[in-house]
Amino acid sequence: MVRVKRGNIASKRRRKYLSLARSFVGANSRLAIMAGEQVRQGLNFAYIGRRLKKRNFRRVWIYRINAASRTRLNIYSLFIGCLRNLNIFLNRKILALIAFYDLASFNFIERRSRISKLFQNKFAL
Repeated sequence: MVRVKRGNIASKRRRKYLSLARSFVGANSRLAIMAGEQVRQGLNFAYIGRRLKKRNFRRVWIYRINAASRTRLNIYSLFIGCLRNLNIFLNRKILALIAFYDLASFNFIERRSRISKLFQNKFAL
């Protein structure tokens, strides 16, 4: 039986890991086994980070909307609920941008939600 040494495939794999780990520190950029471990770990952290980024940005948008609505003596949850009742479907990213860059427009939207809240309280039993 002929022996297959896999030198070509294994060296390509090691070269791939070493090229991906070029900027790593110490043995993590020089030894193929350690470079492979660090590259796999880095790719895993990158995957997790892409999901965390969405979560963190949503949290920042909610903070900004809440801060802008509290300057008008309103609470975030009531503000969003009133917007839903008025069928104003602006997502949190757009609301946060409006609150951050165009406060007059945000105050107009907030005034509309406040009218909705007063209307609901008037007819609530």
